[in-house]
Amino acid sequence: MEDVAARAGVSRALVSLVMRNSPKVSDTRRAAVLRAAEELGYQPHVLARSLASRTSTVLGVMVSDLRNAFFGDVVEGLDAAAQAAGFDLILNTGGRSPSREASALRGLLSFRPAGIILLSPVVPASAIEAAATQCPVVLVSRSSRSSQVDTVNDDGEAGSALAVDHLAALGHRRIAHLDGGGAAGAAARRRGFQRAMRRHGLAPIVVRSEHTDTGGERAVRELLAGFERDNLPTALVAGNDFNAFGAISALEEAGLRVPEDVSVVGYDNTSLAALRHVSLTTVDQPRTEMGRLAFETLAERVRGERTEPVRHLLHPSLVVRSTTAHI
Repeated sequence: MEDVAARAGVSRALVSLVMRNSPKVSDTRRAAVLRAAEELGYQPHVLARSLASRTSTVLGVMVSDLRNAFFGDVVEGLDAAAQAAGFDLILNTGGRSPSREASALRGLLSFRPAGIILLSPVVPASAIEAAATQCPVVLVSRSSRSSQVDTVNDDGEAGSALAVDHLAALGHRRIAHLDGGGAAGAAARRRGFQRAMRRHGLAPIVVRSEHTDTGGERAVRELLAGFERDNLPTALVAGNDFNAFGAISALEEAGLRVPEDVSVVGYDNTSLAALRHVSLTTVDQPRTEMGRLAFETLAERVRGERTEPVRHLLHPSLVVRSTTAHI
């Protein structure tokens, strides 16, 4: 900043005002400072500035799975809201591993962020609660009982029920759920599936899986090994879109057509689901809205506007495309 001030012929304090977008600087001096900064290749040191002012404009974001397009959509909404409010994001991932996520969470805390948002974390609740003693924490797609932690979720039970109701209306009676195992949100989707099946007088079939494409492939192979072709489920409710993609791949490898032989419903309505050659029927989560709401919820804590926890529960909807059909 001293170099920029000398080049622009102004004080260091004025350079600081310009870099903070202060309205107290004239257009002429602002232009001189920005021109000098560009000539010198100067960029503000966000972390150093936070330490000096004892306030932070950095938010930490941990993404569960970088391969899943759902998280990209959530981060898009989160980033737009954060940038509009003058915050910067630091992103990392724990790769769906509790131990790696614990390490990633410690890494985010080392930046002394204003707050942290965790997307579908599998890290133990104790680690999340410990982090919340250092800065505000918001969970997306995971519940919490801690009064120090806020949450943003969709109604997973209602979403699975939408999928079952749709398939039952198409005449399907043997419907299997490829669940998400221990993943965040998987239990609610599993409960919703089981309750909806019983409401229709049908026997729920649950195959343990995970929220990945390889998990969907393995689950379908397990179904094929456990059922005669004549008794194979005629419809699948996948744990998420990523899982559904793997399931469809395994079905096609086995010579089964989607949806003529087996209908498939995903969950999330990621951007990939809408591609013409995929055209996946799926349960829509308002992903960018979840990201925006996560930032606003965190900002309330950062600004000291409340101390009580909030539990946002958004309502999903069904998007019918080409992977489901009448039996």
